[in-house]
This record gives sequence, C-alpha cells and structure tokens, in this order.
Amino acid sequence: MMEDPLAALRPLHMPPPVGWWPLAPGWWIVVLLIATGIILIYRYRKQRAAQRVALRELKWLADHRETVDRPVARLNQLLKRYALVCWPAKEVAALSGQRWLEFLDASGGNGRFSNGVGDLLLSGPYRDAHADLDELLDLARQWIKTNVPKIRIDV
Repeated sequence: MMEDPLAALRPLHMPPPVGWWPLAPGWWIVVLLIATGIILIYRYRKQRAAQRVALRELKWLADHRETVDRPVARLNQLLKRYALVCWPAKEVAALSGQRWLEFLDASGGNGRFSNGVGDLLLSGPYRDAHADLDELLDLARQWIKTNVPKIRIDV
C-alpha cells in the first residue's frame, strides 16, 4: 500500500497580516493635506479674530448709542485700537486730527473720512452728533471689513 505523498508535506505557513504601520505613500499625502488644511484654517481664524471682535463691539455701540456717553469718541477709540492691530504701532499710534482721517482714507475710506461723514470723528466728540452717527457707523463697519490684520511675528 502506498503512503499518501501529501502527508509527508509540512503544513503551510501563512504570512503575517499586513500591519497598518508604516503607512503607504498615499496615506502620507492624505495626512499632509489634512495637517495643512488645519493649519490654514487656524491661521485664517486667528487672523480674523480681531476683526470679529471689532465688528461685535461696533454692533454693540450701534445698539446702545443712545445710552453710551460720547459714542463718537468711543467709535474713534475702536477704530484706533483696530488700526493698532492691523498696522505697526509706530505708523498709527501718533496719528490724530486730520492726519488720522487721511490715514483712514488711505487704508480703505475712499475719501469719506476726510471729506465726508468721517469728519465727524474730529468734531463729534465735542457736540451732539446723533443725526449722522448711523452713516458714520456704516462707514466704520466698511472700513473694518476691508482691513484684515496681518499675522505679525514680533521679535
């Protein structure tokens, strides 16, 4: 009687299962794209944070202009604080009067600060300016929306 020749063979050894590490090149590309996307979204939100805060404060000022003491002066302070976020302090901090209005015009006011309702920023803190305040608030809102702070690394 003949012995079964297959019985003499050793059993098959299965290779180990494929592990998840190291990742295939395609997965590395996906990981890099996701990380880049997260970094870009973070930087965009950080860059726009000051703008969101300024617009929120401007809305609060518009809603409470009847109860706020000297709303035009508060608006001017808001614009100055926002400008200090957007530009270096040495360019903006010392500006006042007509030079301040010219700066606002040059940075997105289109001449409406010096020659338009923005002139109220010079005389408004010293007189009742509730009539033109709506137009001035709209101008300030447009100016804030057109100027986005740059992310600066101060060393």
